Amino acid sequence: MQNIHRLLFAVILAWPVALYAVVGDEATHESDHEEDVLELPEVHVHGLTLNKDQQLGPVAKSTPWPGIPASLNGHEIDDWMKVRLLVSKQAKVSVVVLEPCKHRELTTAGVHALGKWTFDPQMSGDDPVDGELTVRIHFRTR
Repeated sequence: MQNIHRLLFAVILAWPVALYAVVGDEATHESDHEEDVLELPEVHVHGLTLNKDQQLGPVAKSTPWPGIPASLNGHEIDDWMKVRLLVSKQAKVSVVVLEPCKHRELTTAGVHALGKWTFDPQMSGDDPVDGELTVRIHFRTR
């Protein structure tokens, strides 16, 4: 019920803005979004749910992506690692490598980046609880 009230309040607040919107101000071309696009062709992270309402585990707030180490520049890479992130009810993150990459440097880069991720803890009703999240990181160059 509270969510319905919040939604109704947001619609009421936004209504005057919608009435005074400038005609033609909507984004109608793909080029309008070019500055919003962040391309990460070398690294893909699998396992994060994008919508907080659909996520039963911890909710990611900041997810800095790992990069390809300089020692592997110029090499063709297609490598995976699987990691479990343990997020305490105080939102402290511990990284556990389940399956390392074939290249030790990629595993190190992945663990280093994942250690910087921040989360809101998993909730059980209104109470924070310990939670976990499993992600796969795909390092790929062509």
